[in-house]
Amino acid sequence: MRGLRPNLRAPRLLPLRFPPRPPRPPGPRLSSGPAAAGGALERAMDELLRRAVPQMPVYELREKTPAPAEGQCADFVSFYGGLAQVAERAELLGRLARGFGVDHGQVAEQSAGVLQLHQRPREVAVLLQAEDRLRYALVPRYRGLFHHISKLDGGVRFLVQLRADLLEAQALKLVEGPDVREMNGVLKGMLSEWFSSGFLNLERVTWHSPCEVLQKISESEAVHPVKNWMDMKQRVGPYRRCYFFSHCSTPEEPLVVLHVALTSDISSNIQAIVKDCPPSETEEKHRIAAAIFYSISLTQQGLQGVELGTFLIKRVLKELQKEFPHLGTFSSLSPIPGFTKWLLGLLNSQTRERRGNELFTDSECQEISEVTGGPVTETLKVALSSSEWVKSEKLVRALQAPLMRLCAWYLYGEKHRGYALNPVANFHLQNGAVMWRINWMADRSLKGITGSCGLMVNYRYYLEETGANSTTYLGSKSIKASEQVLSLVAQFQKNSKL
Repeated sequence: MRGLRPNLRAPRLLPLRFPPRPPRPPGPRLSSGPAAAGGALERAMDELLRRAVPQMPVYELREKTPAPAEGQCADFVSFYGGLAQVAERAELLGRLARGFGVDHGQVAEQSAGVLQLHQRPREVAVLLQAEDRLRYALVPRYRGLFHHISKLDGGVRFLVQLRADLLEAQALKLVEGPDVREMNGVLKGMLSEWFSSGFLNLERVTWHSPCEVLQKISESEAVHPVKNWMDMKQRVGPYRRCYFFSHCSTPEEPLVVLHVALTSDISSNIQAIVKDCPPSETEEKHRIAAAIFYSISLTQQGLQGVELGTFLIKRVLKELQKEFPHLGTFSSLSPIPGFTKWLLGLLNSQTRERRGNELFTDSECQEISEVTGGPVTETLKVALSSSEWVKSEKLVRALQAPLMRLCAWYLYGEKHRGYALNPVANFHLQNGAVMWRINWMADRSLKGITGSCGLMVNYRYYLEETGANSTTYLGSKSIKASEQVLSLVAQFQKNSKL
């Protein structure tokens, strides 16, 4: 097959990895040298924003005011494309958020009018119009700029990248504050509308797909990196399915990718799925009893928070049911990013506060100390900071029981605003899945050992229950879990002193 190199290797990726930034559109190259330091760049930004961001027409003329000239929006795109540094783009976005948001004076005035009408009996039509005026006043000015840019050729793609830049700048603390957070929320809301399920195309990848698509799929794999061309061939061959969503604004461009293994039962080990062996040439449907979602990767950072993954799983479930009417078992085999970091944090906390052992039973402490030859807390901090500990069968055996129950508590008991702290758990639980089984030594890769001590978890999808489970989780923040998980949680509560 041409185009996919035999020595293809995807870079080592983080739990949420995104492909390299695409080349920026041509535009003026601006530097941060002495002239910029003197304020020339800032003045150029202010002038651009005054020219490019459309004025909010008065309420009565909101539907009669002509759209700004296409060139104004194109000027913004070109200028932005010429900003070479992350800090420069952050500065422009910060100025846009702070200077072209909501007119708070208008909001206060319209709010007072609505409040007065509520206090006096009036016709419903008058109150509704006053509320519509308030709603109009709450629209930030920069939303008009984003709306008009979306109509340009390549405009939606540009806005996806712009939000990726904004998220990067926030993560680096180059731009902060409520105005910036508000602009991010507005842009996310607009993208959520443009990338809703009705505008997404589901596409299946096979070995006969265009080589450019196969290349993008391999590069975007964020959970289990693709090793070479034979690995890629296996992942789209017999007993495997690979699907992605594309959008009319980015045809044949994968936005989110889902890999599925068709197996005889629910897999408990990822190496059995991504093993290094040539694929079978034929697929026997009677051997297929379960569909295992083993990797889902978002390829565009600017679409973080847009429910593409949820939409994709739902669509793929329907596709698999059409292809295999007898198929009734659906589950993930998911990584547990952050577990090792969380565990090391507990061990470090015990050391700093000079607390005694709070995680292991006395017999476990004795067994671990005999293997490591030192105090449990200190030796485990060293051991778990690398992947070497899995070479000791005795240590692997000694750690199995305590790490299984600690992992169960991390997934089930550790919360963020009442929901599961682990992002992968939160994703599947929102979809209505059940926390079904925790698997010991399920991922012996370097990434699996260092990220989650080799543990993986199955989130099982009972199709007739997903709606009710999702509603329960989102509403009451209650996690549906199997007897195995609940038993491990009970063991943690009994044996740990946290």
